[in-house]
Amino acid sequence: MTSKQRAYLKSIAQTVEPIFQIGKNGLTPEVTEAILLALDAREIVKISVLNNCLEDPKEMCQVLSERTHSIPVQVIGKKIVLYKPAKKNPKITLPS
Repeated sequence: MTSKQRAYLKSIAQTVEPIFQIGKNGLTPEVTEAILLALDAREIVKISVLNNCLEDPKEMCQVLSERTHSIPVQVIGKKIVLYKPAKKNPKITLPS
């Protein structure tokens, strides 16, 4: 992914509200599965890591991207943004 494509995804992510919150239980298989389903439906997902979560958001982003086969866009503070292009009928067209 080029820096131009990543910048484009970051601009889209600014308008997206976090749809998941990860708390003290951390990354459970259920949370991972729900994020995977959301990525398949939306292509871009913003996740909020709560203050009571003991795990590092950067490490969580790496683990989530591996488990969901998605691309980590950014981690800012306690917010994680992931992108996974749709196989059929993509909604987001990346600049070349």
